[in-house]
Amino acid sequence: MKGIFTTKVIPEYDDLPERQYHFPQTYLKQAERCVGDWIVYYEPRRSTGDQPGGRQVYFATAMVTGIRPDPKLPGHYYADVQGYFEFPRPVPFREGQHYYESILQRDDGATNKGAFGRAVRGVPDDEFWAILQAGIASDLFDEEAESLVAEPPPERATVETFLNRKVRDPAFRRLVRQAYDLRCAVSGLRLINGGGRPEVQAAHIMPVEHNGPDTVRNGIALSGTVHWLFDRGLISFANDGRILESSHGLPDEMGRLIRPERRLLLPQQPAFRPHPAYLQWHRENQFKR
Repeated sequence: MKGIFTTKVIPEYDDLPERQYHFPQTYLKQAERCVGDWIVYYEPRRSTGDQPGGRQVYFATAMVTGIRPDPKLPGHYYADVQGYFEFPRPVPFREGQHYYESILQRDDGATNKGAFGRAVRGVPDDEFWAILQAGIASDLFDEEAESLVAEPPPERATVETFLNRKVRDPAFRRLVRQAYDLRCAVSGLRLINGGGRPEVQAAHIMPVEHNGPDTVRNGIALSGTVHWLFDRGLISFANDGRILESSHGLPDEMGRLIRPERRLLLPQQPAFRPHPAYLQWHRENQFKR
């Protein structure tokens, strides 16, 4: 059974949507029904403390692989996920009079606030696919010369085959480039070639071959040369945005590519900044200290 999991930009629970979803026992049965199937993550409007409210959008999908109890907090559980895919186009819960989840609309056409209050809820297959396709609007990929199928998938199509690398790679590039305003986070340069395309690249912090997810929080915008330095562990980044240089030194005069402040230019939205877990992985596994 497919489902909707609600999580905030700055969650109250121990959520890392790319890896796990934390929830109270209240939603255990609903979450268990989703094991082995796909869910959509929804970002609600309600705020946490002094943090601003969310966007009220569906923003990603993932497959639930299992449920396990929280060993530290009685009455709470984790849903482990894999295959996380972040939508290049966040999908509003309602567009005009159309609700992507029929359960959220009352008979009189108004929003069903009671249904909205359930953080974990089921969703029919056809509504799941409608959200997924709305999140992968084909016109978003024009700049990458990618062509995506806009028609409903074949009856036997699976989410895994639908979300192949031909979809994931351009979606990841677009999200990361947009988050950094087409600017290299290390040099600060914003270069556009003669064809109007940005020269900046979208780098995975934890590489895909090491199970790094396709999420903007596991990405950073870098120029080609800086990307080369980063992949080879000659530079890395601290959790607070400081740029770290390897004690092995940088080739020739490549150090001049680093901003004088020796700090990253980060996205304004906290939800788009590199997650400490991925930065730590790079420092511990690729950075040449």
